[in-house]
Amino acid sequence: MSQPPYASELGLQLCHDCGLTCRLTDRDCPRCEAPLHQRKPNSIARTWALLIAALILYLPANTLPVMYTDMFGSGSENTILSGVVEFWKEGAWDIALLIFIASVVVPCMKFFVLGLLLICAQRRSRWAMRERAQLYRFIETIGYWSMLDVLVVALVAALVQFRALSTIEPRLGILFFGLVVVLTMLASMSFDPRLTWDAENDDVR
Repeated sequence: MSQPPYASELGLQLCHDCGLTCRLTDRDCPRCEAPLHQRKPNSIARTWALLIAALILYLPANTLPVMYTDMFGSGSENTILSGVVEFWKEGAWDIALLIFIASVVVPCMKFFVLGLLLICAQRRSRWAMRERAQLYRFIETIGYWSMLDVLVVALVAALVQFRALSTIEPRLGILFFGLVVVLTMLASMSFDPRLTWDAENDDVR
């Protein structure tokens, strides 16, 4: 079965802003006047920069306390993992599992998948291209759920305030984790998934 032609072979390109199909000779979109590019400019370099920055910030996000709790005069600071353990010991296994997935499993998965996509795109690898495209759509879908950890801290803080002699306050670690979530989302948006298919035709630019 013959493969469908590339847009460049038909003299066409897509506007990244409004989605209009434009001629390859157009420099600006005739509808929204945005600059036209066949591929996102410097996609690999920008994605690497954002991904590495997120990896660096992920260390203090896990080692610094994310919240301070004071229950009936007994205060303690918890990191993400120690908070998971505390919730588990208190019987709130559902919250513990939610925080663990949102703050550990999802970020690590995004780091691994984005790194894999970047390396394969740089090497113009033809290995498992369809599966890599599916992986990209998958991390785009789950990426937004990473913010659940920040929302859980805010929710728990609101609930604890209703208890007498009990307080809970966010700490610096939650800021770093929020930055990690934002940077990984930006990295995912910066990566151009069409680079995966460029290995089929080295003439595509």
